Formats: sequence, structure tokens, C-alpha cells
Amino acid sequence: MNPILYWTLRAILVPFFLIYFRLQRTGHEHLPRKGPLLLASNHRSFLDPFVIGTLVRRPVYYMAKRELFEKRWQALLLNALGAFPVDRGAGDQDAMSTARAILERGDCVVVFPEGTRVRPGPLGDPRRGVGRLALETGAPVAPVAVIGSDAVRRGWRIRPRKVRIRVGRPLLFPTVEHCSPTLAAGVTERIWACISLQWDWLGGVSDISRQTPARAGEVASRRRSPRAERTHDGTGQTGHFRHENAHDEVRAA
Repeated sequence: MNPILYWTLRAILVPFFLIYFRLQRTGHEHLPRKGPLLLASNHRSFLDPFVIGTLVRRPVYYMAKRELFEKRWQALLLNALGAFPVDRGAGDQDAMSTARAILERGDCVVVFPEGTRVRPGPLGDPRRGVGRLALETGAPVAPVAVIGSDAVRRGWRIRPRKVRIRVGRPLLFPTVEHCSPTLAAGVTERIWACISLQWDWLGGVSDISRQTPARAGEVASRRRSPRAERTHDGTGQTGHFRHENAHDEVRAA
């Protein structure tokens, strides 16, 4: 990352997003200012990493598909802005190692569990990489949802569409030395459920076929009740996800 280029571009983009896209950020006060942090979000637009980056006042790193690094000038620009390549559709050990190294030195990484952009309609299916990272590093995982970014771009035009982003309290999971696929998948499902809840709060399209009747009723009641927005933190809990609960989740997985 090039700090000068990163902070210069950020100083330009943040006011631009706030004015042109009427960017609305909810819940960013939950995020720690220091230490490792995983920001796990749905993915709708090429703008998402930059929009999510406005949640914290520190550099964020993110994975980008390897095809974007084929042109030298583009690779240099992306690297300067904190991006590193990942092979989509495969377990990219180099990308995972890079993400672990960034987290271990106390920095922030943005991950998109869906693995690619999904639009339009409901959220896609998550991959277990985010669960594996959470278990191998012990980094807190903040569930994030972005809505409206997919309507911004039309061809080469960047249109003034409202973009909203919501983040819940970070989830904590115990660190394990050997993370099995089943364990990673179980933790990923827990994280994805919290991301889905942020998405529901924003009014995103839900896949009803994936919801239990109780879950569907809960979402409907929250959309009808503006008071619920003020009394919950957006993760479906009234406080931090406690460490002992994390152990229960891992055992359940």
C-alpha cells in the first residue's frame, strides 16, 4: 500500500460519497479503532471496497480478482490502494496467507464471503474462507451489508444513487490451530446470518426459501418497528457476541 496515494484518494472519495451518493453509514461506532479486524460484507458493486473503507479511519486491505492485476499499471494502482489478488472459485492459499499476515500485524481486511459480485435480488451463498480466517487468526469479524451500490454504475456513467451501509457489532470466535472444513463452514454460516440481518435491516430482498417461519416473522416485525432499530445493535443481540458463545457456535458446527 502507498500511504500517500491511499490517504489522498480517501480525502477525495469520502466527501464525494457523502454528497453525490448521499452515503448513509449506520453502526460504525461499533468498530475498534486498533487491532486486527475482518469486515465481512455482501458484494454488489466495484465500489463496495471503497464504500466499506469509509467505516474506519485507518487503511483497509481487500481481495480483488486476479484478472484485475493482469495489466501492469492497474496492478500497481490496486496494490497502492491495498488490494491483493485472489483466484476466484479455488482455495487460493497465497491470498489466505496474505490476509492472515495483514491481520496478524493488526490491520483491517475486507472480505466478500460470496466470492464475487451478486446482483440483483437476494444475497448469494457464502464460501467458508471467512470462517477459516476468523478461526485461524482470532480477529473480530464485523458483519456488513451494503445496499444501493449496484445502481450507481450504468456503462461508464456513475449515477447519483443513494448508497446505504450498515455494520453490526464484531463477532468473536476462538482461535484454533487446525481448522477443518466443517468447522470453517459452521462459523461462516454464523457470520453470514449476521450479514443477512444487516441486509434485512436495510430492506434488501430476502430469499424466503432459506428462512424459517420464525425468522421470516422476525424480519417482518423489525421492518414494521422503527423502535427496534434503536434498541438493538443490528446483530440480533443486545450486546457483544461473547467469547463463551463463540465456543458454543464452534462446538455446534
